[in-house]
Amino acid sequence: MLDVVDVRFRPCTKLFTYKTDNIEVDVDDWVVCESDMGLGLARVIKKREILETEEELKSIIRKATDDDFLQIRQNKILEEEAKEYCIEKIKELSMPMKLIGTEATLDKKRLIFYFTADKRVDFRELVKLLAMKYKTRIEMRQIGVRDEVKFVGGIGNCGREVCCKLFLCDFEPVSIKMAKEQDILINPNKLPGLCGRLMCCISYETCSCDLRS
Repeated sequence: MLDVVDVRFRPCTKLFTYKTDNIEVDVDDWVVCESDMGLGLARVIKKREILETEEELKSIIRKATDDDFLQIRQNKILEEEAKEYCIEKIKELSMPMKLIGTEATLDKKRLIFYFTADKRVDFRELVKLLAMKYKTRIEMRQIGVRDEVKFVGGIGNCGREVCCKLFLCDFEPVSIKMAKEQDILINPNKLPGLCGRLMCCISYETCSCDLRS
């Protein structure tokens, strides 16, 4: 059997599985792991044992230290500065895109810029300027409107924080049919969430209706 942990790099996002390699960790501990983006801080969500597998699993590097948390705080300052600088350059270059947020890897070897755009964007000049400014690898990552709300958060029609920011990790399909089955008044101004798509919570009541029927 192999001891593994499921970790999450940001709240309400995908779980990733890592080997513990005999490092003692508990649920809710913070650990340093190598992801596809680079070195990152992740929270342990679940501990479990699995059968030996041919799948190549990475190992956690270490439990997070005070220095790691200090680095994260410093990175937050860098991320805000980089966001402001990038927005400034987007305006100067008249680029048809909207910057949503930035993220630095723990070791600052990569800066990721999340954006939305209605059409294909040539951001080679922007990347060149960002690389010259921050002397690190730059990655531009386009996201959808639902992921935008998940990233920045906000208050929904119910007056509470949007579900995708609080607890919803996966987006399930939502349809007008679900609203009709619940006798919800089809008001175009009431059904969309902050993302402009049908509210995810419509599917919650659909599940309840299915159980009652």
